[in-house]
Amino acid sequence: MQIGNKLKELRVANGLTQEELATRSELTKGFISQVERDLTSPSVDSLFDILEALGTSASEFFSKDKNEKIIFNDGDYFEYEDPKLGYLINWIVPNAQKNMMEPTLISLKSGGLSKKVDPFEGEVLGYVLKGRIVLNYGDKKFELKKGETFYFEANRPHFLENKSSFESTVLWISAPPNF
Repeated sequence: MQIGNKLKELRVANGLTQEELATRSELTKGFISQVERDLTSPSVDSLFDILEALGTSASEFFSKDKNEKIIFNDGDYFEYEDPKLGYLINWIVPNAQKNMMEPTLISLKSGGLSKKVDPFEGEVLGYVLKGRIVLNYGDKKFELKKGETFYFEANRPHFLENKSSFESTVLWISAPPNF
């Protein structure tokens, strides 16, 4: 079984150089290099030392890849409509709350408002896909039209409104997830 590339990917993901990994696992940089290129196989003890330095266990390392889904379509979306406020939200990546960011599509009927979001530590990016919207950010209001983008620190209350006579749609990305 060739494990070198998987070890290298894990090392790089942890932001370690070969030398740093070698130091943490009490091995040499040359040995780590040979293992990553599958030129040599580590002993069980050496492999356990490397995995421990990389913050994982043998069972996690050797478990089959999770078949992580990376493509989603409208059949995967979760939707919520608030007819009182006049908006529809689609979570376009299921279970995104476990991720670093959460993309959603927000459609606002004419005169509609999105949910008011309280301040949180994070950032928000939006892109107007259709129509015109007003971004309410703290005590400021910004008018945006199709093709325009907004980006802000989420340290103030914020929400969207549609003052036009047509439906508007916004791609809204929150990091970390907050919707």
